[in-house]
Amino acid sequence: MPANGTAAGPRTLAGMVGKRIQIHDETWSELRILGEDRMMTFQELADEAFNDLLKKHGRPANLRDALRKSVRTDRSADVIPLRRPPRARRS
Repeated sequence: MPANGTAAGPRTLAGMVGKRIQIHDETWSELRILGEDRMMTFQELADEAFNDLLKKHGRPANLRDALRKSVRTDRSADVIPLRRPPRARRS
């Protein structure tokens, strides 16, 4: 655990975790071009990429998604299948 006592690492502004990563030169060049083409910052590209990764693995990306997922799970347990009444026999 880091010296500041958080398992996620040091906190920066707006409650975000700051991490240092290494990116290959070729990948960095392509990310810069993509960011310019889409008029997005590196942070916006990274946020989109991590949200897509979490979605791919069925993990909530934020509190709102986590709450939606928990509500869906709870409701599915409460659903009771409807039974049809027995059909009357014809003589």
